[in-house]
Amino acid sequence: MATIFAEATPPGRGGVSIVRLSGPASRQVAEDLAGPLAEPRYCYYRSIRDGDDLIDRALVVRFDAGASFTGEDSCEFHLHGAPVVVKRLEAALRARGVRRAEAGEFTLRSFASGQMDLAEVEGLSDLLAAETEAQRKLAVEASTGALGRLAEGWREGLIEAGAMITASIDFADEEIPEEVAADVWKGITEVRASISAELAGFPARERLRHGFEVALVGAPNAGKSSLMNAIARKDIAIVTEQAGTTRDVVEFRAELHGLPVIFLDTAGIRPTEDLVEGIGIDRARDRAGAADLRIFLGPIPDEAADLVRQGDLLIESKGDLTGAPGAISSLTGDGVDALLDRVFDFLRGRMARSGVASHARQAEAMQAAADALDVAADMSPELMAEALREALHHLQRLVGKIDVDDYLDRVFSTFCVGK
Repeated sequence: MATIFAEATPPGRGGVSIVRLSGPASRQVAEDLAGPLAEPRYCYYRSIRDGDDLIDRALVVRFDAGASFTGEDSCEFHLHGAPVVVKRLEAALRARGVRRAEAGEFTLRSFASGQMDLAEVEGLSDLLAAETEAQRKLAVEASTGALGRLAEGWREGLIEAGAMITASIDFADEEIPEEVAADVWKGITEVRASISAELAGFPARERLRHGFEVALVGAPNAGKSSLMNAIARKDIAIVTEQAGTTRDVVEFRAELHGLPVIFLDTAGIRPTEDLVEGIGIDRARDRAGAADLRIFLGPIPDEAADLVRQGDLLIESKGDLTGAPGAISSLTGDGVDALLDRVFDFLRGRMARSGVASHARQAEAMQAAADALDVAADMSPELMAEALREALHHLQRLVGKIDVDDYLDRVFSTFCVGK
């Protein structure tokens, strides 16, 4: 592969700018600029020179193939963080035949060299995009190989079962102990149950990646927009005494005790002949129906009765006006924090199942493996062996060992240059 370079730190002025190289000519180029780098993974404080021109005094680190992020020979220059210094070094690198890396190319090389599997790559992408503590924890698990280790455990169980099935086929004329068939069946059912348990928690983990949605639902003037502003602690929704003010869905992204939550202020639901308001109500119903949780303010309109799901919250608003026991007040803030705690408790319950798979591609591969293992205990050894081979094929897809070419461009396009 060609030797590539990119700035690994954000562009612009800062304390330090890191420029990394990866590829077969990395050490040669680095030593041409900074002098001999005898020991790998050792920091050298050197003068960086392009001929007689002193570019900077900087730290230089060398990594040998197999011990670097990409799996290739790599070097890093830790420069003073002035953009002009970085540009001068980049010009020197280009003059030595090193090209600028494309987005995600460092991670792609790590994947190609076997340093990371595809599930780890997806986890790293999620980590770079994480905004909340819960997202960070999920992404760290994925990026450190948790799903790959789980898949390897499934694979070993199926290989063991397959070996016993093969023995029963190869030595069909000999007496095979009855416990062998029982062990095969037990191994298959245990792996399938484990895959199914991982799949059961997938919807909540996928939501965690993008953010849980909580819809505020009710009749016009029920206090939805006022509550939205109270949650956001700023005016993001228009509040008037005129019914039907909210026509479209207004969103606010928040971090609720570490969970990413998108609150949705929706149009008041009622019968209407107004075309624009009707469109807003249709959108309100669609988003509320698809949300993870709905908060109904005041009496539930007949037109919204079909939206109610188990666990939804029914609250009284405008407590400062009505004085009703337990009613919240968006104006004074009474009850709002307690309401948010109830929302958190509900969403945390969605995350109760352990697991790490959070991408649709991962779920599809696991579901295909589970479907392949949906076999009968009295199935012929030949058919059962074929079912195991199919399941193993899908587990290889899960970690990106096969059939991923069409997916790679989508994955690595999400990375920034230098990662």
